[in-house]
Amino acid sequence: MAQQIRYLLPFFVFMLSFISCYSTLQKDPRFKDVIKQSTHVLRLKRFDRILGTISTSGKTINVNDYGAKGDGTDDTEAFKKAWEVACSTQGAILVVPQKTYLLKPIRFLGPCKSDLKVQISGTLEASNDRSDYSQDGRHWLLFDSVQNLIVDGGGTINGNGKIWWQNSCKVNKALIQEAQQIHTSFEKCMNVQASLLTITAPKDSPNTDGIHVADTQDIQISSCNIGTGDDCISIASGSQNVQARDITCGPGHGISIGSLGSGNSESYVSGVTINGAKLYGTTNGVRIKTWQGGSGSASNIKFQNVEMHNVANPIIIDQNYCDQDKPCSEQKSAVQVKNVLYQNIHGISASDVAIEFNCSNSFPCQEILLQSINLEAEKGKKTKALCNNVQSTDTGIVSPHCP
Repeated sequence: MAQQIRYLLPFFVFMLSFISCYSTLQKDPRFKDVIKQSTHVLRLKRFDRILGTISTSGKTINVNDYGAKGDGTDDTEAFKKAWEVACSTQGAILVVPQKTYLLKPIRFLGPCKSDLKVQISGTLEASNDRSDYSQDGRHWLLFDSVQNLIVDGGGTINGNGKIWWQNSCKVNKALIQEAQQIHTSFEKCMNVQASLLTITAPKDSPNTDGIHVADTQDIQISSCNIGTGDDCISIASGSQNVQARDITCGPGHGISIGSLGSGNSESYVSGVTINGAKLYGTTNGVRIKTWQGGSGSASNIKFQNVEMHNVANPIIIDQNYCDQDKPCSEQKSAVQVKNVLYQNIHGISASDVAIEFNCSNSFPCQEILLQSINLEAEKGKKTKALCNNVQSTDTGIVSPHCP
């Protein structure tokens, strides 16, 4: 599903409500989707097994045969009917032809009779009437309790995100609170593969994280091109063994772990590796952000082989993160940040501070290792490092370095 994801907030949200979710999002290189924004556009909830190869010899269920017109009128009921048949049919392939289908929010409910494939060759376009989302203002396409689902086909998922951005409280504080956000979210899942995604939104679109990972274990993100108005990749509490490679990011806020510990919460992230990334014109590079007052830890983290191209704040740990209008009060507790490796990171910093470790007085950053770092300002000018309450070690050439 992945070559163009434009103007759409949530692309795939793989969400599990309880216990565990074993899922693999398989991306066929032939599937070149355009995804545009709405609420959580596609959400898969309660995935229970790893996806395998689904036979293409199953029965084809075409949405047109169940009343879908693809002429700009509402096709929601036709899609619901087609889903009910596909879900109850052995080895079904649900087909969306090359037309544009207007859809209100839909919940595709499982469990289904067997493995299921959804082949989107046309365009799914979200209703831009916000009253259609009155029952669930956060999601558009919701897959619930479906095992072994593959989505491909070369089509477009258009979430009509502009209407939400215009009414976001981050644009105008008198407007909507808790507006739709995030393109692709994996929550409470295990064994996920997401690759060949291209996710784009305007750089001023609020809260449009590209790929969000939370409460998820063993996820591989690869060969993705992401440009949004927020983090290209954000990794939240409960995430373990997260690997991202061959990532192109920009515009946006960079690649972030966190924020963690908001509202005095307990947060844990471990085993994160970002290996092979290119960032262009982002407001941050590789970042760890935690709120004061939280607890828990962010540990065993590696940022390796990263290119910075005119990036502000290329390397940053901020244990005093405060994303609110009212200043955050100083608190003694904090999420512990430890055992973090920065290796082979080079390029151009858009600010004179290329490295900033703004760590907690009570819980200093520990075991921070920098290897082969070379970050210059434009025209070869030198940059500097600001390092507070951090235990760091340099090996090889590190420029700039902590005093």
